[in-house]
Amino acid sequence: MSMPFGYVSPEQLMKDKADYARRRIAQNSRSCVVLSCEAGILLVTPNSSRALRKFSELYDLIAFAAVGRYNEFETLRKAGVRYADATGFQYDRRDVTARGLADWYGQLLGSLFTDSPKPYEVEIVVAQVAKTAADDEIYRITFDGAVGDERDFVVVGGLAERVAEVIKQQYSASMSLTDAMRLAILALAGQGDGASEPLTAGQLEVALLERERTHRTFRRITGPRLEALLAAAKADGEDAASPDVAG
Repeated sequence: MSMPFGYVSPEQLMKDKADYARRRIAQNSRSCVVLSCEAGILLVTPNSSRALRKFSELYDLIAFAAVGRYNEFETLRKAGVRYADATGFQYDRRDVTARGLADWYGQLLGSLFTDSPKPYEVEIVVAQVAKTAADDEIYRITFDGAVGDERDFVVVGGLAERVAEVIKQQYSASMSLTDAMRLAILALAGQGDGASEPLTAGQLEVALLERERTHRTFRRITGPRLEALLAAAKADGEDAASPDVAG
């Protein structure tokens, strides 16, 4: 039986959509790092805009991070906030979890990927801080609705594999906020190739799900606080790189 003219198999159609989304996300985004540390869950990405944010609060203990097409992930962020608020209001605030939000985003993106002519050009991360780093939850949701349960850290967008490899070599769940910032900057500089100058405060978007807070844990790190954190991270890196001198 001959196929009609212009026929494209479902397998080929899904492959073409996936290839398109991966290519567009890699071309049009810089890597975003989300990692657990002693102070909480740190989120870092190059972003010189003061208005178009990649990180935000979803609920009390939960943050949202995204790369890709801004108008698409902003739509997802707003929808996630509404879903979390409705769930907390109808049931209990403790019923709003990163796992529940990740599953909901996965279903939404999966439906969009299957039913829409063009997939969303986004990758998102939903993270929930806990009492200890071992209990932190970090989920990665891809453009086709696949949900990944990540441990310790995740990198999405840009040259994610190269950036993640740098982090993997030096990461420790017990590292301080300063050490976590130093590692994130090291990995992001040159998107993992180490060829670029260190990123400055004006080139970065940084946020933290703060472990010691009991209610709304999300806070942005900006201005003098960010400058001080970068300076401390740089100093720690120089100290680590300097050989001991015998007295």
